Amino acid sequence: MVPLLHAPKRKKIPLMSTFLLVHGAWHSGRCWERVVPLLESAGHRVFAPSLTGYGDKAHLLGPEVGLDTHVADVVNLIHEEDLTEVVLVGHSYAGLVVSSVVNEVPERIAHLVYLDAMVPEHGETAVDVQPMTQNLIDLAAKSDNGWRIPPLPEMPPPLGLFGVTEPADVAWLRATLSDHPVRCLRQPVRLDNPAVDSVPRTHIHCVGAEPEGIVRRPVPAAQPNGSPARIRELPTGHDCMITMPVDLSVLLLESTLR
Repeated sequence: MVPLLHAPKRKKIPLMSTFLLVHGAWHSGRCWERVVPLLESAGHRVFAPSLTGYGDKAHLLGPEVGLDTHVADVVNLIHEEDLTEVVLVGHSYAGLVVSSVVNEVPERIAHLVYLDAMVPEHGETAVDVQPMTQNLIDLAAKSDNGWRIPPLPEMPPPLGLFGVTEPADVAWLRATLSDHPVRCLRQPVRLDNPAVDSVPRTHIHCVGAEPEGIVRRPVPAAQPNGSPARIRELPTGHDCMITMPVDLSVLLLESTLR
């Protein structure tokens, strides 16, 4: 037998995973409708629930709904469906949610994705991570319902409604939005489980037009597990799952490769 001079390169093989897509403030699970079939067609299970107070759970919106409520929503779903090897994706405000979720069940999370999201440290609130949210709390306090924050208004292009500018998409998105409870922005994240550090993570940044006052924290050069940081960019506005679902799906599928 002639020995191989060079070992053949190993092809990356996709792992069959479970994607758990967690929407941000004001949104619902419907925002992922263009992404879910793309991930499922690649052979993965996909869950895109609406958190308490949104979508099919909009009737549960109340002043007692907070970050802890939304963390419990996701943790309970993981246990009820006995999910493992989860690719946990948090968009925007849900960066706080998924951080606390992985703190609760790190052994069930295969990969953590911060999608144009708030990236907190232990004990931080949304105001700590994104100080401009204090302005929203202050405005709510002056209203008749001081516990709820209405969706942000549509801005002229290229900002649009959460980065969505196509008129039909704007109309559809607006119809799916709900108010956001102030309590969600005031409750702190729990990230005190050392096992969290072993979970690999990806940061996906939307680098299209960004509203004034939004500050993105720099991503450290190394992940907590010591691996190099994984940072990807999409040239679009904040709601990339609506504006660039194919490109977003490709980046999400990267997290299933070994």
